[in-house]
Amino acid sequence: MKLGIVGLPNVGKSTLFNAITKAGAESANYPFCTIEPNVGVVSVPDKRLDVLEKMYTAQKKVYTAIEFYDIAGLVKGASKGEGLGNKFLSHIREVEAIVHVVRCFEDENIVHVEGSIDPIRDIETINLELIFSDIEVMDRRIEKIVKLAKSGADKSAKAEYELMLKVKKQLEDGKPVRTLELTEDEDEIVKGYFLLTTKPVLYVANISEDDLMSGNGDNKFVKEVKDYAKTENAEVITISAKIEEELSTLEDDEKSEMLEEYGLDEAGLDKLINASYKLLGLISFLTAGVKEVRAWTIINGTKAPKAAGKIHSDIEKGFIRAEIVSYEKLVESGSEAVAKEKGYFRLEGKDYVMQDGDVVNFRFNV
Repeated sequence: MKLGIVGLPNVGKSTLFNAITKAGAESANYPFCTIEPNVGVVSVPDKRLDVLEKMYTAQKKVYTAIEFYDIAGLVKGASKGEGLGNKFLSHIREVEAIVHVVRCFEDENIVHVEGSIDPIRDIETINLELIFSDIEVMDRRIEKIVKLAKSGADKSAKAEYELMLKVKKQLEDGKPVRTLELTEDEDEIVKGYFLLTTKPVLYVANISEDDLMSGNGDNKFVKEVKDYAKTENAEVITISAKIEEELSTLEDDEKSEMLEEYGLDEAGLDKLINASYKLLGLISFLTAGVKEVRAWTIINGTKAPKAAGKIHSDIEKGFIRAEIVSYEKLVESGSEAVAKEKGYFRLEGKDYVMQDGDVVNFRFNV
């Protein structure tokens, strides 16, 4: 799954990306230092694998992963080609969801492209550029269907034309399409338009080290972002990108000490990755044995045969049944043998919907 990290220049995008991937994307105090999107793959933290690794004395542990794209900074007028606008917009089309970094700290040493700190203005600058781009897409689509729809010869064309007008009005009202109420059928049609504002968004409020240290993580700027996010049912997480970059260079013991020093239960990056996972509607099922313990990513609602196909297409084709135990019941038992004795393992068929934390062994025959 691909997520694009976006935001105005100098809000902390590349600093955050460096922390996530340790990929060393250039982070400089001037706009457009990121021109091509840097791509980094990061493991989804999952403590369940650590427990299973010990239980099975596994030789290998494999986490599931998410791809993050650090996309170039955006300025007003991007939809008209200003700055790196066209590149920015084309790169956003390639991701499944948007991680929107918003500057919620003051620092006279780091120039802001607009000259002052105003997170809502910054959010709306980017949102409006995406909206303008989507309006252009809808105009082209409406132009292609309008004659057929108005002729009345094709009822489905007329219905879609009306849907297109509904979508365009939402955009012209300055609202993203993801906040538009649609029926299931309408939603399926709109997905085919590949609009930028249909993509789910996670807002990342980037605060200063001082605010983090003083416990002022919910400063006035962060509160503004949270209030704004409520209007579109979006999630907000608060992190200090600078601190996260520092944490990413430390060994586990040192990292734990630093987190304790800041009074944090977990690294902001773990919070970001888990929130991104949730944003995309993803869950993990687990496989466990002596050779390896592993997490596999699936969309929530996936049935057992399709989940088996994540491991290998042959397992999906020859699927017979799935032998499943919940992670909690397995750990409570202390071993696979005891879990089986207690009757916690169960056999599930083709219609079983996988649950997060299912520990599974697929039975198949090809």
